[in-house]
Amino acid sequence: MKAQKQQLVTIKGTKNGLSLNLDDACSFEDLLHNLEGMLSLKQYIQDDGPIIHVHVRAGNRLLSSEQEEIVKTAIQKRQNLVVETIDSNVMTKDAAMQLKRETEIKSVAKIVRSGQILQVEGDLLLIGDVNPGGTVIAGGNIFIMGALKGIAHAGIGGNKEAVISASLFNPTQLRISEVLNRAPDHIPSTGIEMECAYLDENDEMVIERLQQLTHIRPALTRT
Repeated sequence: MKAQKQQLVTIKGTKNGLSLNLDDACSFEDLLHNLEGMLSLKQYIQDDGPIIHVHVRAGNRLLSSEQEEIVKTAIQKRQNLVVETIDSNVMTKDAAMQLKRETEIKSVAKIVRSGQILQVEGDLLLIGDVNPGGTVIAGGNIFIMGALKGIAHAGIGGNKEAVISASLFNPTQLRISEVLNRAPDHIPSTGIEMECAYLDENDEMVIERLQQLTHIRPALTRT
């Protein structure tokens, strides 16, 4: 008895179009041959039909840019199929390093003096003060174990979940993502201890006691 040919591509209809799941253990050549054979079946050759969006799931296979283009070309030979996304469970080394930089906590021990700017890609843990005229900027959160008397800008890439906290909270300007706030009126000239700033559901900046941060942003806790 002839062995049944292994199916390397499965197609599933969804409310968003078609989902193509690619086998991640076979060779790319076998996968491509199986994909072209699958798309040649009668139910996928209505080239004059409505546009169908295709989402490709590559599993644990990392497709190169060239391979992604080959897959797109094979699918889009059917005039009514358009590739929307190609997703994979793995990423390139460069992408992994970029993600690491964006999510790691950068610890710095120094005083940020007037005219100085300290900027990091991920979260900033500053062990020291930010003097008036000094600026700290982070792609993520800003935690200051010292006095914040200058400018702090968190979430510069559009991260509205970012927070700013300090042991002594007396900023001249706060900014989270694109939301700007001058020094809050209720803060006395001497500052207040253990405070944090965050954006609420209306994108309004709120100043709150630091002890509330675990309730406001529970995802800050990392294991």
